[in-house]
Amino acid sequence: MDKPDIEGRLEQLGLVLPAKLTTPTEVRLPFKMVRVRGNIAYVSGHGPQHEDGSTAGPFGKVGADISLEQAYDAAKSTALSILASIKRELGTLDNVYWLKALGMVNAAPGFNQTPAVINGFSDLILELYGAEQGGHARSAIGVAELPFDIPVEIEAMVEVL
Repeated sequence: MDKPDIEGRLEQLGLVLPAKLTTPTEVRLPFKMVRVRGNIAYVSGHGPQHEDGSTAGPFGKVGADISLEQAYDAAKSTALSILASIKRELGTLDNVYWLKALGMVNAAPGFNQTPAVINGFSDLILELYGAEQGGHARSAIGVAELPFDIPVEIEAMVEVL
């Protein structure tokens, strides 16, 4: 199987991977963003980031403070955050085969379009990797709160080829 040139594709799309996550000094994150065991990489929950690594908005609840379209874009930004962490851990983005993603949406009461929000993540992964290498199992759930009031948090599992 030919390996894709993911960084080349990102560049063609005008997308940039963010720097390592920066958090306020009082925030403690005592875990790895990507943990590799054997040929599986477990990716911790990520949210949307700016290119400088800071947490990106909009902030609040999808369906009340944030539109479906804004949340979709936040999920796409979250995909970039995940890709950046994978690149830092593995040194490349080309050698991963997407297995599973769990998307969590900071949902206002009654908001039930969580799959449409997390499509922002899935659509970008499929565009970059194609249906075979990028096709992944997925869940998309609504939750009452997310850290720092972010609209979307996504975790994933990938196979390292």
